[in-house]
Amino acid sequence: MANTSSDGSAERLDHIRHSLAHLLAAAVLKEFPDAKLGVGPTVENGFYYDFLLPRAIGPDDLKTFEKTMRSLVNKKLPFTGREVAPAEARKIFAEQPFKLDLINDFTGDGAPGKKQEKLTVYETGDAFMDLCRGGHVENTSEIPVDGFALDKIAGAYWRGDEKNQQLQRIYGLAFESKEKLKEYKTLLEEAKKRDHKTLGPKLDLFTFSELVGPGLPLWTPKGTTVRNLLDDFVWSLRKKHGYLQVDIPHITKKDLYEKSGHWDKFKDELFKIETREGHLYAMKPMNCPHHTQIYARKQWSYRELPQRYANTTKVYRDEQSGELAGLSRVLSITQDDAHVFCRTSQIKEEIFKIWDIVTEFYGAFGFELSIRLSLHDPEHPEKYLGTPELWRSAEDHLRQLVKDHGAKAVEAPGEAALYGPKIDFMGKDAIGRSVQVATIQLDMNQPERFDLFCINENGERERIVMIHAAIMGSIERFLSVIIEHFAGAFPVWLAPVQATVIPVSEKFSEYGRSVCATLENAGVRVEFSEADESLGKRIRAAEMMKIPYLIVVGEKEETNKTVNVRDRTGQERETPADIFLEKIGKEIKEKAL
Repeated sequence: MANTSSDGSAERLDHIRHSLAHLLAAAVLKEFPDAKLGVGPTVENGFYYDFLLPRAIGPDDLKTFEKTMRSLVNKKLPFTGREVAPAEARKIFAEQPFKLDLINDFTGDGAPGKKQEKLTVYETGDAFMDLCRGGHVENTSEIPVDGFALDKIAGAYWRGDEKNQQLQRIYGLAFESKEKLKEYKTLLEEAKKRDHKTLGPKLDLFTFSELVGPGLPLWTPKGTTVRNLLDDFVWSLRKKHGYLQVDIPHITKKDLYEKSGHWDKFKDELFKIETREGHLYAMKPMNCPHHTQIYARKQWSYRELPQRYANTTKVYRDEQSGELAGLSRVLSITQDDAHVFCRTSQIKEEIFKIWDIVTEFYGAFGFELSIRLSLHDPEHPEKYLGTPELWRSAEDHLRQLVKDHGAKAVEAPGEAALYGPKIDFMGKDAIGRSVQVATIQLDMNQPERFDLFCINENGERERIVMIHAAIMGSIERFLSVIIEHFAGAFPVWLAPVQATVIPVSEKFSEYGRSVCATLENAGVRVEFSEADESLGKRIRAAEMMKIPYLIVVGEKEETNKTVNVRDRTGQERETPADIFLEKIGKEIKEKAL
């Protein structure tokens, strides 16, 4: 959840957080004078600093560091910065190998043609000096002494490379007041209760196996039901807009990704397969290059465009084990992918159709959406495919489309995809956290690389464009979001089990089974609770599984041909079975929240 200071100054809060990172380093050095310092940037809701230490640290160490930090805040120490020459910087940090590594990197390390960056150091009174670009408070008295707390410890490889040394990373939280910090800690507690990594297995949606491996979720019958419902919903919306389903293999020759440009950029993140004949294949990390080859199978007239291909399929990425996290970051990713091949003149209409799909889909979950326009970083063109002209054209198209749609967008340079700019839809969940959900990407590069065209009205070859559209992004990540959004209590239409029938005792099992059969015949996903345990225990078990409706039947219900319905709020009511069936049927059909 993004935060700004009370006066609206995100910059001031960032300076407080950056300053606290320096105070943390000073506190660690007090306890471990030989500690080797990594980096200490600000992050959302706080800061962190990486250290190479003589021993593993724990919660008691954090308390000690935090106490030292507060004493430094109260000393009203000034932050002063100055530019230094590389030789002086190396002398200052002679005992800090990671800082020397950064100095070599910033100064070009003697590499010809590499841009040399200015070096600056910042001193915190006489307590600490760091290699730093700046962005601090003028004096530690500006830091709220009760507005920060050290939060947790994690492992982190130097420069994110598992071949390098592993450091200990200390995370801190920082806000503009004690009250804001308390609010955020309350939010963290609520988020912990909703954590999909705990709730998913508890609700029997998915599991992991050490034999299969980390980052490779296994989906139970209940979890698979939810996945299929989500995918069917997306497909029903796409089908209305003229999409056609395609299917592609999970592997490809490396030639495809060399042609698309992905091999040079992502070859270290691909799972590779060598055949017995010595041919090199890759497990697909994305679907778009395959889809270009479906389009390229024949020559198209402009009258046949757009061509819209939809494909829900898995892709595979060799993520580092330390980056894997539940369903949020996995090795096996199910994408609800679609690609539109169209003329430049059709871009607006096609993107607006996708926008309509996104709006309807996320409306069914109660998400409030905002727009982020993800653009390329002109300072680092080497990160992207294509010419500056293509990027300017694509980005101008998206800016105009957002304006024409009557929307406002926050621009985010550096967040574009490899091959094109994106319209990212940001959703706000039930506890106010912002998360990227759907995305629409405009790609003018792959049509160039694969020479994709149509024959226009004049009988000439006309370059087309390609629009990438993922509504859920990935089913795994989307499920992690909505499990936490609903705290596992899915709306009726999405719940893997929509009702459970609970007879008071074995004596009423026959009537209970008849109610169960009636619901099943009407398409309701229903379970029957055998009367082999106490009624209270069976009711509690159904509530723990967050089943929307508990239907209790006993002598009264059998006599009156009714059911006693208990919903998630705990409300009970006796109602004729056909009336309840009509009610639940309407909720399912309307995808009611």
